[in-house]
Amino acid sequence: MSSAKILVVDDQAINVQLLKRKLERVGMEVITASNGLEALERVKAQTPDLILLDLMMPDMDGIEVCQRLQERSDTRSIPVIFVTARTSKESRLEGLAVGAVDYITKPIDLDETVARVQTQLRFAAVNRENLELQRRLEESRRAATIGAVAQGIAHNLNNLLGVVIGYLDLIKNGYEKPAFVKKNAQSLDDAIQRIVGIVRQLSSLVVKSRPDLTRVELPRLIEGGIHRFHSDYKLTAPVDIDNALGHVEIDTNIETFEEVLSKLLINAWEAYHDAPPENRKITVRTRLFDKPRGEKMLELTVDDSGAGIAEEIKDRMFEPFVSSKRTVGAGMGLTIARHSLRSLGGEVTVSARQGGGTSAVLVHPVRDPRLRDKTEDEAE
Repeated sequence: MSSAKILVVDDQAINVQLLKRKLERVGMEVITASNGLEALERVKAQTPDLILLDLMMPDMDGIEVCQRLQERSDTRSIPVIFVTARTSKESRLEGLAVGAVDYITKPIDLDETVARVQTQLRFAAVNRENLELQRRLEESRRAATIGAVAQGIAHNLNNLLGVVIGYLDLIKNGYEKPAFVKKNAQSLDDAIQRIVGIVRQLSSLVVKSRPDLTRVELPRLIEGGIHRFHSDYKLTAPVDIDNALGHVEIDTNIETFEEVLSKLLINAWEAYHDAPPENRKITVRTRLFDKPRGEKMLELTVDDSGAGIAEEIKDRMFEPFVSSKRTVGAGMGLTIARHSLRSLGGEVTVSARQGGGTSAVLVHPVRDPRLRDKTEDEAE
C-alpha cells in the first residue's frame, strides 16, 4: 500500500496541493487533474489505485466522471472517494449511487482523509486477492457443488474482512474522539455479525443431522422471520401478512425457519431493483394442504410484484451463486434456504407470478413424528 498511486481531482489548486503533500508524506504516489476530462485522461494513461474526486467542478462534475468510470470494465473497480462541500444526505446518496465508495466533506481533515484512503486501499487489496482466489477456484468448482459454495463463502468473508480492517483503521486514527470511535465500533460489530452469519450458513450446508425441533405457533415464526429480515438487512420495509391459519402450531427449528423466511423476503425486496420503498409490495400468505400419503403440510408464499425471474437464470436459480444481482452474497440465499428446508422435510420453490413478479413458496411439515411420539409418551 506504500506504493499506491492516487489520483487527486479538484479545480482548486490549493486543495490539490494540500492532499498531494499529505499523501506523499505517507509514501503514496500522487497524480493530479484539475477537471473531469483531464481526470479521465489520467486514468486512461496511468490507472490509479484510488481516486479522490471533487464533486463540484465546471464542465464535467464528479458524478459524470464516476458514471463514465463505471461504464468501462477496466475502470469500474477503481475506488472513488468524493470530496465536496455539500453535506446533505441527498448529496451523499447521489454520490454513492453512482459507484463511489466513500464521501469526504470540506473543509478537509487531512488525517481522516489519509485514514479513509488507507481503508479503501486495504479493501481493494483484499478484493484483488479474492478475485484471484475466485479465478483459481473457478477452474475446479464445476467438479463438485462444495467447490462453488466455498467460492461464495470465501468471496463474502474476504469482503467483510476488508470492511473490518477498514473500521479498525478508522478507530485507530480517531481514538481521541469517543463519538467517532463509538460509531465505527458499531459498524465493526455489524460486520463481525455478518461474518458469524456466513459461518453459520456454511455449517448448515455441511451438517447432515436433522436440527432439533420445537412446537411453535405460526404467527411467532412469521414475525420472527420478518424481524430478522429487517435487522439483518437494515430495512424497515412493510410486509403484509395474510395468515388464514391463525395460531396453528408446527414442529420446526425456529432458527432455520426464520432464517429461510428472511432470505425469501430479501429476495422479494431486491426483485424491485431501483423502485422506491413505498412501491415494493411484499405479501406473506399461508395455507395447509395434504400430501398424497396424508401428511399435512404448511405452505407459506412470499409474493412480490417486482421484475420477475431473469430468463438466463430461471432454470439454475438454486445453484450456488447463480444470480442476476451484483451485491455481496448474491445467489447464496436461495441455495441455503432450499438446503435448510429440505433438512426439515420441506422444500423451497420459486416461480413466476401471474400478472408479474415472483412467488417464493416455503413448504414445511406441520407435525414431526418424533415430537408426536414424545408427546404421547409423556401423556401416558
